[in-house]
Amino acid sequence: VQLQASGGGLVQAGGSLRLSCVASGFQLNYYRVGWFRQAPGKEREGVSCIASSDGSIYYAPSVKGRFTISRNTAESTVYLQVNSLKAEDTAVYYCATDKTTMCDDPLTDHEFDFWGQGTQVTVSS
Repeated sequence: VQLQASGGGLVQAGGSLRLSCVASGFQLNYYRVGWFRQAPGKEREGVSCIASSDGSIYYAPSVKGRFTISRNTAESTVYLQVNSLKAEDTAVYYCATDKTTMCDDPLTDHEFDFWGQGTQVTVSS
């Protein structure tokens, strides 16, 4: 089981990126997928999650209205569209899953078993 996150980069404040999370070795569509981020010197933060049971979605208050999570079932891929980026969004972004179906509120990383390698998002002000 492997996850691969990609799509990060260097953008100016106000810019956008689309992060992708692709799984190999299992069918991602059946499980919840969470996006987390970790900035230097800070704890890992749950950003967004999409459930597989009912398609419900969680966003952290800090990103609600700016980030959009979605799932492409045909490609077994989960995307995180990040818009209106701010300097404080700078972090390494990770996707994760744990073969369960519902998302927690707030989103915590305790039960996620499988993690991608992370993709760096840097926002210049």
